Formats: sequence, structure tokens, C-alpha cells
Amino acid sequence: MPRLFTALEIPPDIAISLSLLRGGLPGARWIDPENYHLTLRFIGDIDGRTADEVAAALSRVERASFEMRLRGLDAFGGNKPHSVFAGIDAGPALYELQSELERRMQRIGLRAEGRRFTPHVTLARLRNVKGFDVANYLSLRGNFSTMPFRVERFVLFSSKDSVGGGPYIAEETYPLAGRGQARPEQWHGQPALS
Repeated sequence: MPRLFTALEIPPDIAISLSLLRGGLPGARWIDPENYHLTLRFIGDIDGRTADEVAAALSRVERASFEMRLRGLDAFGGNKPHSVFAGIDAGPALYELQSELERRMQRIGLRAEGRRFTPHVTLARLRNVKGFDVANYLSLRGNFSTMPFRVERFVLFSSKDSVGGGPYIAEETYPLAGRGQARPEQWHGQPALS
């Protein structure tokens, strides 16, 4: 049973910038740069037939490409932080894409996503890290920002059942090329879902 999610990839030059933020936070488990991504829709553990339905539904998405940038660092978890992430600065196109993916997944019978969409790129998972240490880390690096970059596709990824952080396998890619031009492609020779 594959565990699937849709996401945007982070370009290699942006991933290098993010990787330079690693370190300086005891107890952090840093995500490997090749596994940085922005999750659009977590799908979960599904059977092969449902995976085929997901891939078919995603192939019908027809959206134009758009620009976004990473800006600022923050943490999830409040007084008990559990992850550090880079924030996203994007216009309505990102939210419209995510909303369409959510609608398409519900149409094929998947439950609605339980959490509100908060676009971000997870940098580290935290365990038993003091809030003061996280606040100190963020105060030293919180003004992080990248140049804008173009998002030209979204990806259907699979992962192993774990605590997160990869490795992830790109099962299918879906270009964001505008009306009537979007078609799924295989990526780097990875097999498509069967």
C-alpha cells in the first residue's frame, strides 16, 4: 500500500540556501536537502486501485505556472515546538492549486484534509527541544528569504511509513502549463503508479 502526498519541489539552488540553515539547534533532526518540499495534499496509505484513481484525477488539473519565494522561519508547536520551517510567500495561484487538489481528492472518495493549509517547507523535526533554544535559533535566522522562483509542476510522491523526512519517491509529475496543456510525465525514470 503506497503512502502518497502531492507537493511542490524545491529547486536545487533554493535547497542549498535552506541547507545552510542547518545546525545550531540541539535536538533537531534536520531534513536532508533532497527531501525539501511543500506539501499540497497528504493522501495517506491507499490501495493500488485508489492510487490509480488519484493519479487520473491529478492528470486533469489544468493550472498555469506561478512564482513564489521562501521567506522567514518559524516553528510549529507553540510552547512545545515540534518542527522548524521556512514560510512561503506566494499569491493566490498556490492556494487555488491546493484547493483544486483537495476538491479532486474528495470527489474520488478521500476524506477532507483535517488541517488548514499552511504552506511551508519543513527544515527540522524537534524532540525535547526547549522553546528558548528554538526562539534563539529563529531570532538569529528568522530574516531568511530567497529570490522568487517559478513553479512549473507539482508531484505525486510516495514515502515509507515513518516519522517523516524521507526518502520520498516521485511517482508522477504534473506540469503547470495552463489550460489544455497539462499532462502527467514520469520523472527521472521513476516508475508510474500501476
